[in-house]
Amino acid sequence: MVRKEVVRAVVVVLAVVLVGGLAFSWYVGGVLIQPALRPVAPPPPELAASGVTFASQSGATIHAWYSRGMPGHGAVLLFHGVGADRSAMVGRAVFLHALGYSVLAIDFQAHGESVGEHITVGDLESWDVVAASEFMHRALPEERVGAIGVSMGAAAVVLAKKPLGLSAVVLESMYPTIEDALDDRMKMALGPWGVICTPLLTVQLKPRLGVYPSRLRPIDSIARLGAPLLLIHGSEDHHTTIAEAQREFAAAAAPKTFWAISGAAHVDLHDFAREEYERRIDAFFAEHLSAGVARAERH
Repeated sequence: MVRKEVVRAVVVVLAVVLVGGLAFSWYVGGVLIQPALRPVAPPPPELAASGVTFASQSGATIHAWYSRGMPGHGAVLLFHGVGADRSAMVGRAVFLHALGYSVLAIDFQAHGESVGEHITVGDLESWDVVAASEFMHRALPEERVGAIGVSMGAAAVVLAKKPLGLSAVVLESMYPTIEDALDDRMKMALGPWGVICTPLLTVQLKPRLGVYPSRLRPIDSIARLGAPLLLIHGSEDHHTTIAEAQREFAAAAAPKTFWAISGAAHVDLHDFAREEYERRIDAFFAEHLSAGVARAERH
């Protein structure tokens, strides 16, 4: 009799833990996909940017800043990370524009001023990348176009559902798979046992977003970028580990370059290593976007 009561008590406790875990994971999942909508302050005067909008197959009207550069210098698309907006890319936009590049910095759907129902961690956002690329190619049909994507923005570039026609791509702090991304974040929040929460989060993707986890695997698509790649990652990044970034680099097609920034976590890598970042980005885009322009003219 006592044994049955003990078994019953254990079952009840386990049921409570399971229900509590499911409720907690559902709440966490909702927080992760909640739109990050906000007004975006005007761009700095030195960017000489105009506000533009264009439609995306994500269902959103994309809000962006567009700065026209010098003919023949190339153009760069800027894609921010999760929960941010185009203002997060303003430092990169300013230094690139000063070098003569045309620049387009967007708000992804469900971010900044681009309305959307949910953040989809790169899936719907990949349509915004396509729309941005098409906008730039229409505006500047004679220019070579490159892109810088940060974290989710990098994943959205790689997950693009149409060819982007890019001549150079910079990917920063990109997750390889959604399972890896969630594992890393759950371990940061709850310790090594946090990974048991990952299946409780990934199972929500289809009912909440209409997205299967298999559609959020940038590492499976990185070899099809079709452009020279500069992959940048912080050596102390725990949101996406340096080992995961090395896996991505191994999966990418040549030509490719890997830059591990010593001491950097999952932070704004331009802010963290500004001088070296700008030197490397300048050299990379000069080679692939504005190779026909004399260096003296670009400076």
